[in-house]
Amino acid sequence: MLRFLLPALIWALLAGPGQADPILGPITVIDGDTIDVGAVRVRLYGIDAPEIGQPCNRPGQAIDCGRWVKQRTSAMYMGRWANCERLTTDRYGRSVARCKVAGQDIAARLVAQGMARAYRRYSMDYVVAETAASDAGLGIWRGFMQAPSVYRAERRMPARTNSESCTIKGNVSSLGKIYHIAGQRDYARTRISTQKGERWFCTETEALAAGWRKAMR
Repeated sequence: MLRFLLPALIWALLAGPGQADPILGPITVIDGDTIDVGAVRVRLYGIDAPEIGQPCNRPGQAIDCGRWVKQRTSAMYMGRWANCERLTTDRYGRSVARCKVAGQDIAARLVAQGMARAYRRYSMDYVVAETAASDAGLGIWRGFMQAPSVYRAERRMPARTNSESCTIKGNVSSLGKIYHIAGQRDYARTRISTQKGERWFCTETEALAAGWRKAMR
């Protein structure tokens, strides 16, 4: 019995962490960066895709970017066989992994087609692909979209309503995230829609720190 066990043990030691215990199975797409591989919930390593309900503001239209990405990802991968290398487990209990279909890195393809961003906080592996997609205006880069991590953080913040001390209007448009202060040309006609990720600010310092820039007029 020992002579049959030794080769398997040696292979496991040589393969290293993750490679000796691959995640294999058909894909069910949850969203742009989360899939089920068989019965295992997997968070794709190194990328961040828009959340379901997160808007993309393109010239003349606003779309649900997260749902669009999920539909595109499903069309490419739903039901296909994945081979994943588990790297770690995140705080939600998901396996964080690199996954391939027919030898092709899923995350790399999603970023290259403008369906996800490189998640620089955890990896720089997909920055070159992101830059190429951004320069070409592909997918989420056709207009303005918040970084998904920023969108999630702002949704976790308590909703702020207008008050005498919070009068700065944070507006999201095709020009990006712009704030207006009382007295500027477009202040009165600017309406705040929290569904679009827009919000009120109490100070300009707060608006700038959150990534907004001041309107020119």
